[in-house]
Order: sequence, then C-alpha cells, then structure tokens
Amino acid sequence: MNFIGTLCLLLVLTTFAGHFSNRMGIPSVIGQILVGIVVGPAMFNWVQPNQLLNVFSDIGVIMLMFIGGLESNLTLLRRFFKPAIVVALCGVIMPVIFMGGAAMAFHFSAFEAAYIGVIFSATSVSISVAVLREYHALDTSEGATILGAAVADDIVGVILLSVMISLMGTQGLKTSGQHTDIVLILLEQVAFFGGTYLVVRWVAPYLMSISEKLLMNSSVTIMSMVICLGMAWIADAVGLSGAVGAFFAGIAVAHSPYRELMEAHMEPIGYAAFIPLFFVGIGLSMSFRYLGQSLGLIVIMTILACLTKLLGCGLGARLTGFSLHSSYVIGSGMISRGEMGMITVQIGLQSGLLSNATYSKMVLVIILATMIAPFMLKRALKPSKKELAPVSDQR
Repeated sequence: MNFIGTLCLLLVLTTFAGHFSNRMGIPSVIGQILVGIVVGPAMFNWVQPNQLLNVFSDIGVIMLMFIGGLESNLTLLRRFFKPAIVVALCGVIMPVIFMGGAAMAFHFSAFEAAYIGVIFSATSVSISVAVLREYHALDTSEGATILGAAVADDIVGVILLSVMISLMGTQGLKTSGQHTDIVLILLEQVAFFGGTYLVVRWVAPYLMSISEKLLMNSSVTIMSMVICLGMAWIADAVGLSGAVGAFFAGIAVAHSPYRELMEAHMEPIGYAAFIPLFFVGIGLSMSFRYLGQSLGLIVIMTILACLTKLLGCGLGARLTGFSLHSSYVIGSGMISRGEMGMITVQIGLQSGLLSNATYSKMVLVIILATMIAPFMLKRALKPSKKELAPVSDQR
C-alpha cells in the first residue's frame, strides 16, 4: 500500500506539472521529469527508485512506443527507409568519434573512452515521440525519418556494444540472463525482423479479427496488449530495446481494421498511469553528487552529447535531400538518450567497462541531454507547423 500512496502522489504531481508546463509553452514531459528530480534523491528524497516504479516505467516506455507505432504510417516509414539509415549512421559515427575523443582528453583510458562514445551513439526516441505527438508531427517525413533512424540506430548500437564487450574478453552481451556471442545476437535480430514482417502482414490482423469474436469484454484491446507486450519481450530477448518491439507491435495493430479503436483505447491506458512514471523515473535517476567535482566534464560532455546528434543526424538528413530546417528537426529529434543510454551505461558497469564514478557521471550527462532534447525539438517544430504538414509528396 505504500507504493499505492506513492503512485497517487506522483500521478497528481505529474498531472499538474504537465498542465503548468503546457501553460508556459514547455513540453509536458519536462514537467514530469522535473517532478522526479524534485521528489527524488536529487532534492527532497521523498521517493526512491524501486522495483515497482521501474516496472511501471518499463511498461510506460513500451506503451508510449506502441502508441507511436499506432500513429505511424507504414507506407511513409518504407518511403523514408534509406534516409533513416543514413541519418542513423551519421548519428552514430559522430558521437563515437567526438565523445570518445573528449573522454580521452579528460584522461579516460582508450577503452573506457571508446565505450563512452558507444553509450552516446544510442538514441532513445521515446521522448521525441511524446513531443512529436504533442505537435502533431508524427505523420510527417521528419517524424517518419526520426522513427526509422531510431530503430536503425538501436541495431547499430547493439552491434557496437557487443563488439566492445567481446573485445573485453567476455563471452558476449548479456541478454536475458544468458551469454551469447555476437554472431548469435545478429542472427536472432535478423530472425526478429523477419518475424516482425510476418506479424505486421498476417499474424496481428488475424489475431485481432479472432479477438473480436470472443465473448469477452474488451477482447480486442486485450489482444492488442498481448501483441504489444509480447513483441516488446521478444525484442528485449534478442538484445534490442523493448521499445523497438512495442513500436513494431503498434505498426502491426495499425495494419488491421482496428487502428482508430486502439488509438482511442490505448492512450488513456498509457497516460493514466504508466507513461508519466517513465518520465518521472528519468528524474528519479538524477544525482548531483558528482556535479561539483566534475562540473567541467559534465558540461562539456552534455554539450557534445547534444551537438553530435544534432549535427550528425542533421548532416545525414541534409545528404539525403531534406531542407536545412527539416534536417534541424530530425537532428533535434535524435538527441534524446533516455532508456537506451541508461541500458548501455548499466551494461558497461556490470561488464567492468566503466568504474562506479564514471557510471554516475555518464548517467548525469544522459539525463541532462535527455532533458534538453524536448526543448530543442519543440524549438525546431514550433515555427514550422505549416511546413511539417502530413506528408503526401512533401520532399
């Protein structure tokens, strides 16, 4: 019951924080992250991260990405597949080079510096999805490219992470309690994407049509939740983010005749409890312990974390024919590290690639970059609502 009281408090605070954030023209997710900072260990220490909060947070990011998949246009994602790949690669190369180089300048070992570059090569598009939804920009060429690039970025990040851990002499990336080598991980991921095609094309529409015939209240909604959670679990099992599986689950359900019904049902479920706790969880992870000792490092690394994605992904977008402004939107949408950065830095600590002190500093940089990202994306989107109209032949 203590958790019930905590949940009640956080839902009240995040609702009002989101309201006042919107009143001030700030993305609501920033207000929700600030709630986590204020009530968490960073300030008043009223709420500490625990297993139940982490579970709600994990479900929150899965629900957010599922809703993002529901609202995405599969034809549009296919159309912008090539630009997304170029954006993802440019957005991985630049952080690895510049973040790794900056880490070496701060006297980190070559291997630790390389791993720091890998940490910041990851993109967490969950927060960008929330901002894109808020500004009705998911169904645009920029939104499709950001989503596609984030998926490709996730795959490249897993490959780099696997290589780094293999070079350390371990047996591979720890996934679901088992040690697997990099070749098996890649084969599993290829199988996952092959299976995803089948789910989108045939399995999900078939399951949704069967669920409608069941004599059970909300059977269609329950089936969509099964598809969402099941694909998130499978994605996590093959070394990808559960958010990637949930995103494709949303696309799969959107490919059925029940898209509008599920959009109407899933948003209240997600935003009533789970999604706000995902953003609160980011704030709860914040600690100012190392801020005074390593202020210069944290400031420089935060600036580089933002600029390397903004410029790297923006350059990739520009190379594939986007306008300067659209490239700025895409670069801004790829800045957030969120749960992907947290997962990578956690694996680095567990694998002995990072020391405890380095881990804490990198967590702080990830959170600061994640908080800055919605502001930059909002700034990019706000003056361009007319430019970012739903795509027909925009480019």
